[in-house]
Amino acid sequence: MSKYFLTGGSGFIGSHIVERLLKDGHSVTVYDNLITGNRKLIEHHIGKPNFKFIEADILDVEALNNSMPGHDIVWHLAANTDIVKGNNNTDFDLKNCTIGTYNVLECMRKAGIKNLMFASSATVYGDMPPKPLAETDGPLLTISLYGAGKLAGEGLISAYCHLFDMRACIYRFGNVVGGNMWHGVIYDFIQKLKNNPKELDILGDGKQEKNFFMVEDCIDGMLTVYDKMEKDCDVFNLGTDTYSTVTGVADIVCDEMGLPDVKYNYSGGSRGWKGDAPYVHFNIDKVKQLGWAPKHTSDEAVRIAAKRLMGKE
Repeated sequence: MSKYFLTGGSGFIGSHIVERLLKDGHSVTVYDNLITGNRKLIEHHIGKPNFKFIEADILDVEALNNSMPGHDIVWHLAANTDIVKGNNNTDFDLKNCTIGTYNVLECMRKAGIKNLMFASSATVYGDMPPKPLAETDGPLLTISLYGAGKLAGEGLISAYCHLFDMRACIYRFGNVVGGNMWHGVIYDFIQKLKNNPKELDILGDGKQEKNFFMVEDCIDGMLTVYDKMEKDCDVFNLGTDTYSTVTGVADIVCDEMGLPDVKYNYSGGSRGWKGDAPYVHFNIDKVKQLGWAPKHTSDEAVRIAAKRLMGKE
């Protein structure tokens, strides 16, 4: 069994990873500042012999250096999760994505830890045309500071792998969804409709096309890549090869809430906000070659997530 050091482990995805790793018999240390995480999602594990929680920031190098030694694998999820906030506060992603990732890598180097799993993002592709994006597509000209921070993190990871004999899996996520979410379009639509079940404000023109996929599928994909990846550093798209429109998401949410006659009010334009990519279509052939494929389509993932957020399953 392995000893995992999980940054951002009290977040939506991180808390699901904790459940999976503990179920599989591994030891887990969650390192999280709880700014965007939720202690309630992991507190039932506190006191278990194979679980430890450290409330600290990846920008706190001393705390990171003191906490990381003795682990086998670093699973790095800690980052800014609010793209719009990062665009408005221009050093936010620099600190929480780029510098935070550098701190993690440098502490790994000092501690002699060789294995890294890194949560990147589809935002590194920038404003691409509506086609299935493969890992070889480029140039990668990001349109948000969050995307720039993640892309810089990928570059640092690649350099550390080549210079210091590390092994890293870089995962470019689509829109990961499931229970315990507290942000994102599905969550936002549910909250808006609870406040006003007759009308729904939708950012953009509703024609934006994104791939949504289940958090359980995401974790299975990450673990498959870690087990089967042949290179010392490689990048993989993780998502679905299907997509949902934003209006389609609204239709599913309204259906699950039993609201058949909701009026949609669009803010207009092809983007939900400045820095939003209207189309995120994935080519996932590379990860499929390792034996992984999502168990749910994008629309199925949206429906399941909506059900969970409403307590229906």
